[in-house]
Amino acid sequence: EAELVVVNTCGFITPAVEESLDAIGEALRENGRVVVTGCLGERPETIIARHPQVLSVTGQADVDGVMAAVRHALPLSPSPFTSLLPTASTRGAGVTPVRLTPRHYAYLKIAEGCDHRCSFCIIPKLRGLQRSRPAAELLFEARRLIATGTKELLLIAQDSSAYGNDLRHATSEFDGRQVRAHLVDLVTEMAEFGAWLRLHYVYPYPHVIALVELMAEGRLLPYLDVPLQHASERILRAMRRPGGARSHLDTIRAWRAIRPDIALRSTFIVGFPGETEDDFQALLDFLVEARLDRVGAFTYSEVPEADANALPGLVPEAVKAERLARLMALQAGISREKLASKVGSEIEVLVDDYGELPGAVVGRSKGDAPDIDGSVIASSDGTVKIGDIVTVRVESSDDHDLFGAVTASLPWRPAVPQW
Repeated sequence: EAELVVVNTCGFITPAVEESLDAIGEALRENGRVVVTGCLGERPETIIARHPQVLSVTGQADVDGVMAAVRHALPLSPSPFTSLLPTASTRGAGVTPVRLTPRHYAYLKIAEGCDHRCSFCIIPKLRGLQRSRPAAELLFEARRLIATGTKELLLIAQDSSAYGNDLRHATSEFDGRQVRAHLVDLVTEMAEFGAWLRLHYVYPYPHVIALVELMAEGRLLPYLDVPLQHASERILRAMRRPGGARSHLDTIRAWRAIRPDIALRSTFIVGFPGETEDDFQALLDFLVEARLDRVGAFTYSEVPEADANALPGLVPEAVKAERLARLMALQAGISREKLASKVGSEIEVLVDDYGELPGAVVGRSKGDAPDIDGSVIASSDGTVKIGDIVTVRVESSDDHDLFGAVTASLPWRPAVPQW
């Protein structure tokens, strides 16, 4: 019954392109008025060839382009008394944009684009080279989000640890002082606001150790999402990625020496061109020793225009699928053991939803990011609300989730005046 549908697309790998095109087709069948945006929008010819009836196609991060297309299709009354949505000019004047996440958590993009040249990836072609936002701009936005009820900020970029490199770590003024555009400086300042801070897509650069030290001080959530992609040095070289199993393990040991309970998440590609059984076994051996908390994996898929398409030694699809199943079965066992060790403990949980049973709530611990990690399902007395932070006594676990009972609700006292 919507007046118009906006489809935000992904163009990273072939399955994502097909999923995006299928979503556009579904929207056209069910609604008929569709505006397309996102990464695949950088290749409009691909969209138009399949779906010529879309109203408009814009590229990634083109908010004004999307709004212009919506306004063209659905003109609004010019009356300031009835037109409630901000125009492009008022958005630039500090109006908070419409959020697609619940009120209690928000993603904060600190940079766009990427300087890496991974052979399997075309993000630099789609999104350009790294473009970091000034530190002051991010701090003002973070403070505004927390003032309006956000309790968890998830800092994201294609490579968060490279934040500020393109700006040569220039300073900008925030509350009368100069703040450097560097991830350590940014997080140090942002931690003063009192919200949960979670980092995604962090490469293991040397300065990440300073972030782990902030975790040890309780200023940053003990969580890192580090996209390692593989453990075989030979495959990583073919991917144009640094490191290998030995260097990965050394880095992980150093982090855990500072914050033993740090939750580590990573993603891996299975069946990359040229991957032998020995290469894959090296990845499995790494997972056994690394004992990562959360792991995502997917089979290699060609990406149009990616350099890896020309590599020899394509792995048959059946072999990819078999290897993926072995990897996920191995990691499920590791996850099961790690979660079982939490039974009997009390943990802080941010409540995301209500459960199926009366009084039940579903939330996340400090070691769980929304949508991609596990959940904590807990019984309560029925007074707990979505967005509350509570303590939960863990009573049982399975491969991915924890189960328990709420023991207390924790006060929320950010160092930011609430609106």
